[in-house]
Amino acid sequence: MISKKIIYSLFFFLFFLVESSNTTNTNIRMDKDKKNNKMDIASTIFNHVSDSHEWHIAGTHNHGIIFSLPVILWNDGLEFFSSSKFSCENIVKGKYGYYKMFRGKIYKTNNSGRLYVDSKGIPKNDKPWDFSITKNVISILMSSFLLCYLFIRMKCSYLNHQVKWNLGIVLEFFILFIRDEIAIPNIGNKKYKTFLPFLLTSFFFILINNLMGIIPGFPNVTGNINVTLVLAIMTFIISNINASTSYWKHTFCMPGIPMGIRFLLAPIELIGIFIRPLTLCIRLFANITAGHIIILSFICLIFIFKNFFIAGFSIIFGFFISMLEIMVAFLQAFIFTTLSALLIGMSVKNYDNETH
Repeated sequence: MISKKIIYSLFFFLFFLVESSNTTNTNIRMDKDKKNNKMDIASTIFNHVSDSHEWHIAGTHNHGIIFSLPVILWNDGLEFFSSSKFSCENIVKGKYGYYKMFRGKIYKTNNSGRLYVDSKGIPKNDKPWDFSITKNVISILMSSFLLCYLFIRMKCSYLNHQVKWNLGIVLEFFILFIRDEIAIPNIGNKKYKTFLPFLLTSFFFILINNLMGIIPGFPNVTGNINVTLVLAIMTFIISNINASTSYWKHTFCMPGIPMGIRFLLAPIELIGIFIRPLTLCIRLFANITAGHIIILSFICLIFIFKNFFIAGFSIIFGFFISMLEIMVAFLQAFIFTTLSALLIGMSVKNYDNETH
C-alpha cells in the first residue's frame, strides 16, 4: 500500500511539473520592453481556461506541439480551412470574404485586415457563423467515445449477472449509487426509471470531462460556461416538459393562500423556474474554473518573484490544489446530478395526493 501511494504521489507531482512547464512555454506573454519584461497574468490564465481553434500541447508557438484544428464558417457560403492560416495574425482569404482572428474570435474584414474597434477595445466588425471544431469539441468527442467504450466493455463483461471486469465493478457501484441514493429518493420509486438514463449520462459526462481537464494539455470543458449552460438547459427542458398538472397549479395558484398574495408570489415563482437551472450552470462552471485559476496563479508566482522559496511554496500548494481538484471533480458531478434529480422530482410530483 505504501509503495502505491508513493507512486501515485510521484505521478501527480510530475503532472504538476508538466503543467507548469506547458503553461510557461505556451501561455506566458511578455511585454516587449527592453527595461522591464512583465508577465501578462490575466492573458496567461485566460488563454489556459478558454477555448481556442488550436490545441497547444507543449512548447512555444514557433517550436512546439500544436494541432491546428479545422475552421468552418458560414458567410453567404461555406468556408473551410485550417486554423494555422491565422498564425501571426494573418488575414485569411476565403471564397466569400476576408477573415481575421482577434482574441480567439473570427471577424469579417477587408483585404487589409482592418478592424473597427470601439472604446472598450471590442471590434465592431461583423462575425460569420462559426461552426469550427475547437479543442473543446475534440475533447467532448474523445470523452464521449471513451464513455461508450467503457460501458460497452462493461456490458460485454457480464457473466451470470455479475461484472467480471474490475473497472466495470466500479462503474456499477456508481450506477447503483445514483439510482438508490439520488434518483429514487428525489423522483420516486414509480417514475425514476424514465429519468435515470439522463441522470447517469449527466453524471458520467461531467465526471470524465472534469478528470480530463485536470490532465495537463487537455481543455477545460466543464469550465466553459457554454457547456454547463447546455447541460442546465437540458435539465430545464426535461423537468418542465414532464411537469405534472398539480405542479403548475401549486406554482401559480397556490391553494390556501389569499388571492392578493398569489399575484405577488406568481411572478417570483415564474422567475424561480428559470433561476434554478441557471444556478446549476453557474455552480459547475465557477467551481471547475476556480480550481484551474488557483493552480495557474500559484505557477505564475514563480515567474513573478523568481525566488527559490516562492517556487517551493507554489509547487507544494499547487500540488495540494491539484489533489483537491480530483475530489471536486467527483463532488461537482454528484451535486449537478443530485440537483437535477431534485428539480425533476419537484416537477413530476403529484402534490394533490402528496405521493410520488
